[in-house]
Amino acid sequence: MALSNPFLAELATAFGIATEFWDWKGRLTEVTDETVIAILAAMDVDASDPGRASAALEALRLRPWTRLLPPCVVMEQGTAKSVQVHLPDGAWVRLAVRLEEGGFRDAAQVADDEPPRWVDGVLTGQASFELPADLPVGYHRLQATTEAGQAESTLVVSPAFLGFPAAMGEKRAWGYAAQLYSVTSEDSWGFGDLLDLADLSTWSATQQFASYVLVNPLHAAQPVPPIEASPYLPTSRRYVNPLYIRPEQIPEYAELDERSRNRVAQLKARLKKELATEPLISRDQVWVAKIDALRVVYDHGLRPARRMAFNDFLRREGRSLTQFATWSALVSRFGGDWRDWPAELRRPSSPTVALFAEQHVDQIIFYAWLQWIADNQLRAAQSAAKDAGMRIGIMNDLAVGVGGSSAEAWTYGNLFADRIGVGAPPDHFNQTGQDWGQAPWRPDRLDDLSYAPFRSMVAGLLRHSGGIRVDHIMGLFRLWWIPEGMAASQGAYVRYNHEAMVGILALEAQRAGALVVGEDLGVVEPWVREYLRHRGILGTSIAWFERGPDGTPLAPEDWREYCLASVTTHDLPPTAGYLAGEHVKLQHELGLLTESLDAELATAERERTAFIDALRQRGFLAAQPATTQDIVEAMHRYLVATPSRVLCAALTDAVGDRRTQNQPGTDKEYPNWRIPLSGPDGKALSLEKLYRDDRAFRLASIMNGFGAPMVVPRADTELVI
Repeated sequence: MALSNPFLAELATAFGIATEFWDWKGRLTEVTDETVIAILAAMDVDASDPGRASAALEALRLRPWTRLLPPCVVMEQGTAKSVQVHLPDGAWVRLAVRLEEGGFRDAAQVADDEPPRWVDGVLTGQASFELPADLPVGYHRLQATTEAGQAESTLVVSPAFLGFPAAMGEKRAWGYAAQLYSVTSEDSWGFGDLLDLADLSTWSATQQFASYVLVNPLHAAQPVPPIEASPYLPTSRRYVNPLYIRPEQIPEYAELDERSRNRVAQLKARLKKELATEPLISRDQVWVAKIDALRVVYDHGLRPARRMAFNDFLRREGRSLTQFATWSALVSRFGGDWRDWPAELRRPSSPTVALFAEQHVDQIIFYAWLQWIADNQLRAAQSAAKDAGMRIGIMNDLAVGVGGSSAEAWTYGNLFADRIGVGAPPDHFNQTGQDWGQAPWRPDRLDDLSYAPFRSMVAGLLRHSGGIRVDHIMGLFRLWWIPEGMAASQGAYVRYNHEAMVGILALEAQRAGALVVGEDLGVVEPWVREYLRHRGILGTSIAWFERGPDGTPLAPEDWREYCLASVTTHDLPPTAGYLAGEHVKLQHELGLLTESLDAELATAERERTAFIDALRQRGFLAAQPATTQDIVEAMHRYLVATPSRVLCAALTDAVGDRRTQNQPGTDKEYPNWRIPLSGPDGKALSLEKLYRDDRAFRLASIMNGFGAPMVVPRADTELVI
């Protein structure tokens, strides 16, 4: 049924809350009053009855009239933009643009027929100005001058079209997607790290001729156990998880005395012994040992030039890093959820937090030092990738959001909606809906802050990478908000200013010379894909999801050019496991199916048969009977036949792995994000064994379009003169 009163409906529209949506079966579904009222309450709007809803609506209508300038204006280069200013009726105003690189540009006043209105006892008028279309891209300032003085706000001019970075040229690029934590070398600490990433990139470039390595989000997690396993539920997307640091690669490690080196070696040896019989990745055990080793290196100190570099890092990162490091120290003392801390510690600006920081300076500097070290090692990994010949290098992944207990939520406070989770409505693969345990940003607060948190986050991710994958890029357009206490299916979509967020993303990527890929799977409004294509941002196409009008696999020539095309993704089993229907069996075991197991297995078998038929019809699969490996390789030949400019192979497919890394809709029921990279036999596969895996070389031959399989080198130490 429709919402019960028109004021509530208007408020929902004004705050971007969709009151209906099309579900995965094509049915129009209406959102309830209870859901809308709860979402409005999370944005500090009381709409609990018609009278309060009416008052809130009137206050919202007047809000722009209480400001001289809007807090933030975003425009595309090449297209003029109209801006409204508000001031006492009859007063004069001049509007100019103060350019980022210096200088001013005047904005021309244009006709505005909006009648004046009374605001707080003042008759207030509206004037309109046109910002010129030829403004340079960048972050500028709008400057309004009146008889009463000057006011400024932010103007963002973004590139109209991003496209491919110059480093790609006109050639197609392909690369591997890897869950870095799962890719461990014999010398790592039981957890894939940034040196492993550098080595994986070097191998991928020099032996496989790949152009990039796409990794899971490397965002910061909890500073003390228990550490959240999901890389998609971080505490901060601005900073790096120090679990990925290799202690022995820190320059100061080489300066340690024998006693200190022995201490690090003992910590590592003890950890290796503990993990010898552990079949899963154990973040907590690894971090307990690694942080002790890192503290040994930190306590050694820095020589003068290194101290200068660290101080420069601290200066550039500023208050954001200081607050993150302070939060880390507070977590170590008071526990992982800041909402359970004493009230006086729940705001970073409180005097009590300042006093704590004074009393724990060394600990806070240590946590900041960890970020500096991680930043250095991430830069080294990207340098290794580029030095080895990769055109793109490391491609980072940006998670949708953070949890309510996170460092971001503590730092930014009311930027986050209170008592709201983020997820997705029911779909074919998650038929009860999903609650991701994340807290959403408020669209109105983002605008008030000129999108500064988003800007700094994207810029930080792109600092040492050649590309960025934006998980659930539809979240820049709308997110599925789920009020606390309600089922995932009882949420509603809330819209964001996608022109601002996509514009900032494109601007930062252009400055970094980076590729941007949006993960646009699941329930997606068709116009969203068209808009992203118009802005030069790639989508994502997965073979299992690409269907023609008749439901059969989409012909390769009909795939999108502007997309990252792959056979599988981290939310599905590797292709070998998917072909066996293991995703359906797992979902049944976990109670995630709404249809019967037999019905879902039959659907999976029809899907598998349809794809095998398509592979045979196209001549990509000739073997009779075909092995699982034959089909996996044939599906990648199918990818190569598409016009997609960026291809992706899962590292798990390159080694014959079968187990899924993540089963959406579960938490403790399945060991999500803890599965080591393994061969077909389920045994963990080290980076050194990967170097000589024949399956990987056969798959790389296909991805490169070679007529014959590449030969595995006789030894990875062989020198070619």
